[in-house]
Amino acid sequence: MITLEQPFAIYLGNVQNPLDAKTGFGLAQWRPAECVAQIKRRTCSVDLGIPSMNIAQAQAAGAKTLIIGVAPSGGTLPHSWQEDVLTAIEAGLHVASGLHQRLNQIPELVKAAERSGSHLIDVRDTDRIFNVASGRKRSGKRILTVGTDCCVGKKYSALAIHRALVEDGVNVDFRASGQTGILINGAGIPIDAVISDFISGAAEELSPDNDADHWDVIEGQGAIYHPGYAAVTLGLLHGSQPDALVLCHDHGRNEIDEYPDFPIPSIEDHLQHYLILARLTNKNVRWAGICLNTSHVHPDDRQNVLDEYRRLYKMPCVDPLIDGVDDIIQQLHQY
Repeated sequence: MITLEQPFAIYLGNVQNPLDAKTGFGLAQWRPAECVAQIKRRTCSVDLGIPSMNIAQAQAAGAKTLIIGVAPSGGTLPHSWQEDVLTAIEAGLHVASGLHQRLNQIPELVKAAERSGSHLIDVRDTDRIFNVASGRKRSGKRILTVGTDCCVGKKYSALAIHRALVEDGVNVDFRASGQTGILINGAGIPIDAVISDFISGAAEELSPDNDADHWDVIEGQGAIYHPGYAAVTLGLLHGSQPDALVLCHDHGRNEIDEYPDFPIPSIEDHLQHYLILARLTNKNVRWAGICLNTSHVHPDDRQNVLDEYRRLYKMPCVDPLIDGVDDIIQQLHQY
């Protein structure tokens, strides 16, 4: 469990790619009441849709914790950003980060926090020891969101499915496996920071034995065809032992983000190979639907796109942030 003092100011640095700001967007979407400000450097082109302020203004607006709202490749905190974080600490704000580089390993920040009494919270702190996966079948039911790439909606889809199941009165938990999900949920395991031999074991611990009618909605990571992150995807897939899978895809994205030499394989390939891989630990796994990001589709064409996916793949297809996930929930009620 992590405890963050509210409200939050979301720090975006000078990020240009909205996909790199997924932590900030996730918090603004799923915990909007607690996000009072976004703090950006002059060249930042990303906008979370919340008021832009400097650190002093955010503190005056009530902010208690500065959250690093970006997750760039490599996961380090640029030196120029460290100066802004230092200013926030000296002002008395707590700082939370999901980057691979730990705040508590940057001496200047640690010394400043000792002086100000601020807390440095590293969400990807994985000093815990996990077991190698057992492969033992666990009680309860599980759904895992998987993707055709990073940043295609796995977290959003899992949160939307969890919320809909809660509203239906289902016995359900959201299981966060990444830094943004953990910041939203307050608990979870940062799977991509676990030593590779123990990823599946950590996933088993993330979704333990439960009541027969209980659902765990597990946040997916990476993608099986991703040249950099397929390993964490496979480890999470095997350890989760999902009964149901939901494929998440950004319609119109044709290549792996930041890997222009790697085209995204077809939806058919993903549907086939995810099942083959998942059956190692759960032979009864099946698809519950497709969650499609249609944010780049013209509104007049959106319904036709969804209908075509339903026709081609013979399963529910929704944009979870526009349509909701009722069609997928109906599938889950058949498990």
